[in-house]
Order: sequence, then C-alpha cells, then structure tokens
Amino acid sequence: MELIEFENTSALDRALSEKVADFLVAEIASSGSASLVVSGGRTPVGFFHLLSQQCLDWRHVSITLADERWVNADHDDSNEKLVRENLLINEARQAQFIGLKNLAKTAAQGEPEAEQSLLSVGRFTVVILGMGDDGHTASLFPGAATLALGLDSDSGRTCISVTPTAAAHERMSLTLPRLLDSEQIILHLSGAGKLSVFEQARAGDDVETLPVRAIINQRQTPLSIYWAR
Repeated sequence: MELIEFENTSALDRALSEKVADFLVAEIASSGSASLVVSGGRTPVGFFHLLSQQCLDWRHVSITLADERWVNADHDDSNEKLVRENLLINEARQAQFIGLKNLAKTAAQGEPEAEQSLLSVGRFTVVILGMGDDGHTASLFPGAATLALGLDSDSGRTCISVTPTAAAHERMSLTLPRLLDSEQIILHLSGAGKLSVFEQARAGDDVETLPVRAIINQRQTPLSIYWAR
C-alpha cells in the first residue's frame, strides 16, 4: 500500500489524471482495450475534468461505476449524471459507458441485469474509490443488510443491492471480489477528516464497522492512497 500526499486538491487531481491515463494507455497497448471504475460525490469532479482532457484512444476504454443510487440518470443524485457531465466530455466523450441503473423498479430486482451488463468487461484496469466518513466505500455501508454478501470473496457476485441505514436512496454496488479484480485500486481522499478515518481503518480489521478495511487490508490487488490536505 502506497500513501501519496498532496498539498492541495488541484495537485492531486493533476497527478491522478496523469497516472490513470498512463494505466489506460499501457493496457490498451498490451491488450487492445482498457477499463476504468469511478466513484461519485464531490471529491472526483476536478479529477474527472482533467482526465477527460487526456489524449489517449478513448474509443477502447470502458467506464463504469463502483456504485449507483437507484434513481433515474437525470436525477441530481445520479452518479451516472455526474460522470456524463464531468468525465464523458472533451477527449473522453468517445469512451463507452456502462451504467449500473436499469429499468427495474428496485435495485434488488435490477441485480441480474446489472451483473449481465458487466460481463463484457474483464479484469478492470483501474478502480478509483472514495470513502465516506462512516468508513463505507462504493456502497458497502456499515450496518447494511447485504454488507456481508458484498464482502464475501466467495459469493460469485458482481453487484448487490444495498439499502443504507443512514443515507438516501437504495443503491447498486460492485462487490468486494469484483472491485479487487483489477490491476490497480486507488483510494481518492481529501481533507484531514478523511485521513483520520483512513488511519483508524488501517489500525484495525473489523470490516463490518469500517468496510473500507476490506480494501485497505487486502493483499490481492495493488493499492495506492491519493490524499490531499
């Protein structure tokens, strides 16, 4: 695990956009295509804008989400809307986007279609994750009824529905084994508060209280922490 510190978010966004572009370019050169998993929220917006301007063969890049709220794609809380407006622009407008939200009434009913939609994507090239103040990552929330299933390495599941106990909207989340099926994971954090939660998570092993520990403590996939003060 590598912790890389930046003086401000602008410096982090610039470095992260360049690093992710390097991963994608290398993967396209070696296998002909690449894939990127991103997260929602306010933290990645600046990074999205800079990454969208990177010159690479975006036609061969598939982009999907670590998680999605079960709302329509034009809803202000939709991660798909965030990605379409801030990442799938400029050079990156040529990338293929694979959404997690479908027409099913509930996320639970939408699980089979969501899993089917990701079958065309093999091992991810890069997964960019955020982390909540409660220690959740993707939509693997502490206290959620489906958390154990989401963290089960032997479940064979790609996506699970999640109903957070203290957050709005039902969700669809990639599972831990699907997130770890990646060449590289990057945890993108900003601010002293997030660093404090990260340090707390790193110091323990109870994944039910701080699910991000499942990412931090694993040894399967290379992990870098990009943190801005």
